[in-house]
Amino acid sequence: MVTPDVKRDAVVHVCSQHGVSQRRACEVLSVDRSSMRYRSVRPDDAAIREAMKKVASERRRFGYRRIHVMLDRQGIVMNLKKLRRLYREEKLTVRKRGGRKRALGTRRPLARRMRAAIGQVFRFAIATARAENDPTFGLRGALTAPVVTHRAAFTDRRAFGGLLRAVWSYEGAIETRIALQLMAYLYPRPGELRHAEWKEFDVENAVWTIPATKTKMRREHRKYLTKNVLERLAELRQLTGNERLLFPAITSRLRPMSENTMNSALRRMGFTAEEVTSHGFRATASTILNESGLWSPDVIEAELAHVGADAVRRAYHRALYWEDRIKMAEWWAALIAEMRSAPAELPGSL
Repeated sequence: MVTPDVKRDAVVHVCSQHGVSQRRACEVLSVDRSSMRYRSVRPDDAAIREAMKKVASERRRFGYRRIHVMLDRQGIVMNLKKLRRLYREEKLTVRKRGGRKRALGTRRPLARRMRAAIGQVFRFAIATARAENDPTFGLRGALTAPVVTHRAAFTDRRAFGGLLRAVWSYEGAIETRIALQLMAYLYPRPGELRHAEWKEFDVENAVWTIPATKTKMRREHRKYLTKNVLERLAELRQLTGNERLLFPAITSRLRPMSENTMNSALRRMGFTAEEVTSHGFRATASTILNESGLWSPDVIEAELAHVGADAVRRAYHRALYWEDRIKMAEWWAALIAEMRSAPAELPGSL
């Protein structure tokens, strides 16, 4: 389709090259002469284009719809069709996800999980007189057990210091940077942080109370908030303080951020999946705290919300070690500052 701008340029070209009048050129090219008097009143889109290209470079897998949401959060309000036009004019594209190849034995044990889930359904059916037997019983022991691999984590202070410097200088989304900083300070389970709500945080008493429904062990867990953590929360409140969740998703403010967001940020920093994961912050903290020799293993396990394997001891030993955990949290925050100021080391050499 020939656009009006092209038609006007054609009329100007005919007039200049053949020395004919504008009226004659319009008749020859079948162009409405009134369109020659049109002047565009479209505002300058340079600032919008730059903001759009910046978001697109940071979020390589975001299309124009998600970029529209990001710009709206920055206060740049515009029509979605207009953004689509600018997106195409700048020839921006979405990076396609490459196929991931995993070593044999590291794939998710889907068959065993499916057998367990189906077995639960049939056992419920037997209990409610809807079935007579469980067909999955014969598969027990027949499926190959997967190779157990622990989540990657840095256990050396110098290596962990390099990770901390990378996190603190991360230039991606501010929410993602703060989420990784809170993982370093608090080392909760990533799911507990992603689903955290503002109502769970008592800033005056510096306590984060994780409801039992969100914890792995289905027990309420409290974590002390140091001054550094409160500063990060104050910064985050400027961005998501009006939302229910601390870290809402880009597409829907009612859902938490993706479980891959923090891991993807670590990959963009240059750390591989074999070096560190978001869950690895827990292993790092546990290792360094135990190696320090300053804290009782029971205090560390209580802070990690671990439940011992001894059922009898678990039934009677319910100490929270709250005062010791406060001292340990302050010591850990000071150690993070110390490790961040240590000599720099590149991710590839860790």
